[in-house]
Amino acid sequence: MKNTDLKKVALVGTGFVGMSFAYALLNSGDCDQLVLIDINKEKAHGEAMDLNHGLSFAKRNMLIYDGDYTDCHDADIVVIAAGVNQKEGEDRISLLHRNFKVFKTIIEPVIESGFNGIFLVATNPVDIMTKITLELSGFDSSRVIGSGTTLDTARLRYLMGDYFGIDPRNVHAYVIGEHGDSEIIPWSQAYVTTKSVYDIVEYSKGKFSFNELNNISKNVTRAAQEIIKAKGATYYGIGMSLVRIVRAIFGDEKSALTVSVMMNGQYGVDDVYVGMPAIIGRKGIEDIIVLDLTEDEKNSFINSCNFLKETTKEIKCIKHD
Repeated sequence: MKNTDLKKVALVGTGFVGMSFAYALLNSGDCDQLVLIDINKEKAHGEAMDLNHGLSFAKRNMLIYDGDYTDCHDADIVVIAAGVNQKEGEDRISLLHRNFKVFKTIIEPVIESGFNGIFLVATNPVDIMTKITLELSGFDSSRVIGSGTTLDTARLRYLMGDYFGIDPRNVHAYVIGEHGDSEIIPWSQAYVTTKSVYDIVEYSKGKFSFNELNNISKNVTRAAQEIIKAKGATYYGIGMSLVRIVRAIFGDEKSALTVSVMMNGQYGVDDVYVGMPAIIGRKGIEDIIVLDLTEDEKNSFINSCNFLKETTKEIKCIKHD
């Protein structure tokens, strides 16, 4: 981290996701400087102009400008939202080959600039792209974070709040594992206020059911594809998720967020990035929260990790292309 009180974010990629993040960041006022970097320099310039024209309505003043990779040298956080778009019906894993080539052109010049902060990756498949960022950067895993299942967790809490008739902010539940089809919801760790979801359903006299919880689980997993089918891409939710992670870093909050982190022996799993609740502060990942999973939940999580591990092996093949 640079030795200054100014909080600077460099955003690589000014597409829908990147600019949803930038717009949400402007409105949150969580940084002092924001530099926009894109292979399409004219677009980055136009986006910077557009954001600057809204500064008089923002919570605080910010320095917003378009730049290049040399501007990353004094950034605290580099957010990567660049990459090819996910197509309708395309799973995140099929994006791997195309996005790996994009990342090679990003990470190397960012490192050459002298950047020594935290990488925050949003590009899909995010777990694998975060692992690629780690390998290309040579950084410690505590300073390479993926957006993981933060958005999936937010979707889960929204749907649970709607079902149980309570503010989603009072729902305490997580989506863990791959940000994709093999993700799981450990219902044994799900609470509404202080009450276990299992207890609420059991003692509800039929008002709530486990079948509906299964439907919620399915809706969380297929939410992205439904949105893509309806409007072509998802970007508002992930943009706000990224801002939440940035806020946790700059505020040294020690907040628990379900980001992509490197597993180091938890549940017998290592050497894979996957969505897990982790403590986030000014230095990045400070700890990983090990949940008290049931045997079935643990096995499902391990299977998700193994799926990612198998897919990650393709990275070595790509490196030799």
